Amino acid sequence: MKGLFITLEGPDGSGKTTQAEALVAYLRKKGLQVVMTREPGGTVISEQIRNILLDKKNQMMDNMTEALLYAASRAQHVAEVIQPALKEGKIVICDRFLDSSIVYQGIGRGLGLEMVQKINEFAVRGCMPDITFLLKLPPRAGLERKYDQGDGDRLENESIYFHEQVYRGYQLLEEQEPERIKGIDARKTPEEIHLEIVRCVENKLKGREKS
Repeated sequence: MKGLFITLEGPDGSGKTTQAEALVAYLRKKGLQVVMTREPGGTVISEQIRNILLDKKNQMMDNMTEALLYAASRAQHVAEVIQPALKEGKIVICDRFLDSSIVYQGIGRGLGLEMVQKINEFAVRGCMPDITFLLKLPPRAGLERKYDQGDGDRLENESIYFHEQVYRGYQLLEEQEPERIKGIDARKTPEEIHLEIVRCVENKLKGREKS
């Protein structure tokens, strides 16, 4: 059976990890083989790169360096975890993927969509999500949630203007790819969001069985 690649995207504090874990639990109860992973990270090498990227000490990091490090982490992640799992017919659920780089580095850092997409063509090697859930939450609300949980990382501590640019970037991607990217109001209860995600995934699974 064909593998299924699902990603969750959204501003910091939008509840991506909570929803990813809930979806994994739901699918495993159905007896399906599921791999849960995250970006940046997902492998030993990728997690080491994650530590560099999010370390608040690295304030002098150049924007292009940041974009290339995310792509390097992703290349290892795709090669070591995502592609092998999909080839085995498993469902891969990833907390963030390429869309995050497009909006954070391409728009938030001002590198441009084409530049970031080009860099990541080499990293993903054609491996793109079948469906992406975009949890939509105004930046200020998301950051308040994150700060309630403790000190933010290097990117979470960026200016509100940066996070507003990122949010607009996500809205742009949703408009450009409505078939793949499904926007969900993250101000709903976690239970409501989960049900919305499950309904959409069930439809995808039916198509997967037919193929």
